[in-house]
Formats: sequence, C-alpha cells, structure tokens
Amino acid sequence: MVFSNEVLDLVAEAEIALRDTFDEIDRVSFKNTQKVMRAFAEHRVSDAMFGSTSGYGYDDKGRDVLEEIWADVFGCEAALVRHSIANGTHALTIGLFGILRPGDIMLSVAGKPYDTLEEVIGIVGEAGNGSLKDFGVEYRQIELKDDGTFDYESVGRELKVNGQKIKMVFIQRSKGYLNRRTLTVDEIGEMARFVKSLSPNTFVVVDNCYGEFVEEREPVSVGADLCIGSLIKNPGGGMAETGGYFAGTKHAIELVSYRLTSPGTGAEVGATIGQNKSLYKGLFYAPHTTAQALKTGYLAAYIFEKMGYNASPKWTEKRSDIIQSVITGDPEVLCAFCRGIQAGSPVDAFVTPEPWDMPGYTDKVIMAAGAFTQGSSIELSADGPIRPPYTVYFQGGLTYESGKIGIMSAAQTVMELK
Repeated sequence: MVFSNEVLDLVAEAEIALRDTFDEIDRVSFKNTQKVMRAFAEHRVSDAMFGSTSGYGYDDKGRDVLEEIWADVFGCEAALVRHSIANGTHALTIGLFGILRPGDIMLSVAGKPYDTLEEVIGIVGEAGNGSLKDFGVEYRQIELKDDGTFDYESVGRELKVNGQKIKMVFIQRSKGYLNRRTLTVDEIGEMARFVKSLSPNTFVVVDNCYGEFVEEREPVSVGADLCIGSLIKNPGGGMAETGGYFAGTKHAIELVSYRLTSPGTGAEVGATIGQNKSLYKGLFYAPHTTAQALKTGYLAAYIFEKMGYNASPKWTEKRSDIIQSVITGDPEVLCAFCRGIQAGSPVDAFVTPEPWDMPGYTDKVIMAAGAFTQGSSIELSADGPIRPPYTVYFQGGLTYESGKIGIMSAAQTVMELK
C-alpha cells in the first residue's frame, strides 16, 4: 500500500508528540525484563529444560521450573502454565469451575465480563449446556461508577449481606467489549484488600488478559488470589503457539489444578510434548513484545483522534492494558478499519474480513488478524461487534514497525472511505 502524505504527516507528528511516552514504556519494559532474567538465572534455566515429555508427563522438570519462574515474576506463591489450554475463555472457565461450588455466588464488580463468558456463567444460552448456572452457582453483577471506578458502597453491601455465600469476587481488568477504561493494578489491589477486610475467605479472581507486563506489578502481587490469562496474548511474547496460565496463592492454584486435570493428580501431570522451549522463550520476550504493542496503541490513538474519532484511552492517558478502542459511529467505518488492519498484516493480507456469527458472541463480529498464530492478540488484530456505537477494538503488534504499518493502513482505508 502507498500511503498518502496526510497519513505520513500524521505519523511523523504523532511520533514527536509521543517521544516521552515511548521512553516510559521502554523503562517499564526494562524493569520487567530484569525480573524475568533474574528468575531465569535463579532457577538455573538450561537447555535440558526444553526437552519433551509424553504420556502422563510425570517429573517434567522444564514444566515445573517454568511454573516456579512464572510465580516469581508475577510475585505470587504458585502458577500453572500449560500449552493444553485452548484460549483465554478456556482458562477462565477452568478457573471459575475450579473455585466455585453449587450454592456459591460469583460477584462481578467491574460490570459484565467479556462476551464469551456469558454462556460459561449462564447469563445467556440454553439450560443444560454445562454452565455455572446449571451447577447451581448464582451470578451477580455490580457496575462500575460513571467515572470508571469501583462502586465500593454496593460491593460492601453485598459482602455484608451475602459474604458467606460470595465465594468469588471477579474483576475483569480490561474493558472487553465495553466502553470503559481499563482498571489499574493499584485499583485492583485496593479492591482486593477491601474484599478481604469484609470477607477473608472470598477469592478475588482477576481476568488479567491483555494486561500482563504493561505495569511493573501484576494483580496477584497486590492481594488478588488468582490471575488468569492466555499465552497467545501478552505473556506468550508472540512465541507461544497456544496455552494459558494461572498465577496466585497455593490454595487457589491447587483448586484450579484439580479442575485442569483431576482431583488428586492436579499439577503433577501434563505432558509438554515439545512445547517447553516456546513457552520459556515467550516469557523471555513478553515484556519487550508488550511494549511494542503499547507503542502501536498509543500511535493509533493519536492518529484517529486527529482524524476526529473518539479513542479510548486517549493518546495522552496512561494505560493498563494493550487494548485500544475507537468509536466509529458507523458500521461501514468499523469494517473499513478492520479491512485496513488486515491489508497491513504479514499473513493473509489479501483477505477481506466480513462480519459473521462467531460462536460465543451474541452479535455479528468482524475480525481482522493476519497473524502467524491463529487468534493471537499480541499480534496486531482488530475486531468489533456489529452493534452501536460501532466500536472497533484492536491490540497487538509484535514489532512497533509492523504495528505502525498496520495502523497506517487502517487510517488510509478509513480516509478513502470518506
């Protein structure tokens, strides 16, 4: 694609304006890389840990050491890191079913979770499909306040009345398909302390997808019991081909491990079948790759704000995840944006994305992703439900240079539509 002078000028202007922001991103990336490398050294990572196991996977030293490293890097007691987890929704499902029991209440304190969890919880879908609702778990929801902060008064009231039954307070760190800001680690830590002060036995569980390594700390280091995420997002560094993780307290990880495999065997089994090396390498790259995605998001916010669109977060705002949204106000603009991202991708650039009825979603969704790993959202991708106000959500960029090309392509395509 040949870019217009208007697009080229906008990019040059943006990179000057964002110079200090990019420097801060690099500083955080360096600090997080230090944590990863220190943990690798302390756990004496060697080539022998990249080997493969089969069958039951007993005594897989590479797997076990990786999980110890993960816990150290995340600042918690224990972790599970497994290639056998299909995606983020699968990881979250394992976590929810691992903790919750019939008669328990799951209280979401950041509004509605991501769309693909609706059937898992039982908010939508047919009875008998195996949702939490089918198993007698009650779901309740508290919206964030208008300024995007927690409603402590409402949360406190629920905990005081139903504290014995509220087994889990669930926090989705990122916005998902909602037009709200992402929650910071400090905010999540404050809520975790508040919950524990009123109901010490309640688990604070965080959907950490898209937030890993954006800040210097993770939610489990400030009071959350469990963080859950996908390895084809930030923490896989663009190297993991599949997988998910859990990080948290020993008790929470033990319960999750019994759901991941079976009660009694838990984390002791699970063959790695040659995947260890890519997971180690992914964690090594993760802070840097996340920084590249953050820079791409800031660049996009600047460009599309200058084009007259409402971007969230704005290019001047500090962020806690890699997701950038733009309210297009028009389904045609949303689709044009996604076509531009696809055309500026390294894989399948010739493909034209169209809206479709994607499993797990209540509205038609358009998705653009020219990725080396299918569904990888640490690689530049864009998607959005075809519903007002026609917001496009995008994230990723393995390198800032390739991410910049993708954003330039999206801007050019939208300009040509007008």
